[in-house]
Amino acid sequence: MQINEYDTIVRGGTVVTPEGTTRQDIAITDGRIAALGARLDGTAAHEIDAAGLLVLPAGVDTHCHIEQMSGAGLMNADTFATATRSAAKGGTATVVSFAAQHAGQKMRQVVGDYAALAEQGAMIDYAFHMIVADTGNGNLAEDIPSLIAEGHRSIKIFTTYAKVRQDDKSILDILAQARDAGALVCFHAENDGLIRHMTDKLLVEGKTAPRYHAASHPREAEIEAIDRMCRFAEFIGARIMIFHVSTREGAEIIRQARARGAKVQAETCPHYLFMTVDILERENPARFMCSPPQRSRDDQVALWDAMADGTIELVTSDHAPYRLDATGKFAHGKDASFNQIANGMPGLETRLPLMFNAMVSQGRMGLEAFARLTATAPARAFGLEGKGAIAVGFDADLALWDPAISHTYGPDDLSCNTGYNPFEGTEVKGMPLHVLSRGEVLVRDRALVTDVPRGQWLPMTA
Repeated sequence: MQINEYDTIVRGGTVVTPEGTTRQDIAITDGRIAALGARLDGTAAHEIDAAGLLVLPAGVDTHCHIEQMSGAGLMNADTFATATRSAAKGGTATVVSFAAQHAGQKMRQVVGDYAALAEQGAMIDYAFHMIVADTGNGNLAEDIPSLIAEGHRSIKIFTTYAKVRQDDKSILDILAQARDAGALVCFHAENDGLIRHMTDKLLVEGKTAPRYHAASHPREAEIEAIDRMCRFAEFIGARIMIFHVSTREGAEIIRQARARGAKVQAETCPHYLFMTVDILERENPARFMCSPPQRSRDDQVALWDAMADGTIELVTSDHAPYRLDATGKFAHGKDASFNQIANGMPGLETRLPLMFNAMVSQGRMGLEAFARLTATAPARAFGLEGKGAIAVGFDADLALWDPAISHTYGPDDLSCNTGYNPFEGTEVKGMPLHVLSRGEVLVRDRALVTDVPRGQWLPMTA
């Protein structure tokens, strides 16, 4: 009888695959899963004992701001090196970040510049969304369609923020181009006029503290913009993704649009599931500021319901790291008004443990739904072949979880460069013990064992 030889065998774990959950072995050769089965025959240079562990597809986080210049001209805190080590530590082996265009820039040059940064620093595999801020100068006619053809099949549009937002005509033009070229258009969907109106009103009234940030981004801004973008997608016949849904009404609009046949997908993020707006009343609230802002407990119930019925298919981090100093949140001073404080929080490392704790340890939706929402569905939505599932032929991106480990987050215990943890004091049960990317161990016993920039760019196929 022929004895197969493999590079690595992961033995005896409880493995979650698209077909179900069973105890079996995983054989790895040349970075890919070569065989699955109970008590696999064969030998390997390396064996990993997974007895008592849950073996899950490593996370796929399709909403991460990494080494990115904001529309306000502020560089975020993380390089590809620091962001991807944090992702790996939290059980994620694939990220999709942003190639952020600004007015006057050629999109091809922007994508090339971000690709060079990722190649120099990324520990794990990556792809890009193209943030479109300038459709002129040959960008819409030439650069964007050719980049789509090369595998950059995701476009990000802002409906707010002065320096990057697109008006309705430009949005429709981009949607038509994406439809014809086979790309997905993702939206930060908030009504710009409502936000500017409320911001001016609050500032005139002297309501400048960070806690007024939420009032400056009223729920109606999200509701109106999500509805408009769904209608636009329906009219053009384009595929869209609504990023970071935060409201009950927003989820319902998406549900209804999908029922009408609109090609709409949606994501939400842990900070909407586990934080409410009153967090802006805490000490140093700038650390919790994000857009859209956190909402109510009723909205959280609605988001969980939308995840359960498939209206919201993805959970991503929206990792947007800014330090609590003059390089980040307080670039305009410690006493800056809410509209001068950078929005965003770190989330690459906490996304999976927070969701595992809620979905698996606390029994809300379960293990297979956890894998689907955090790995399988994100990979499929963006056409990342070989990612997001444990299956023969797929990349051996694995996270081996110990469901018994309890961990309480500290004030600054993340591996990124943000310098604080917005989930300080939160206890989670279940942590990734070992993490593999294309068969290579990046995290062993919860400790990083390499910092080599060995990540690869992933073309999107759909």
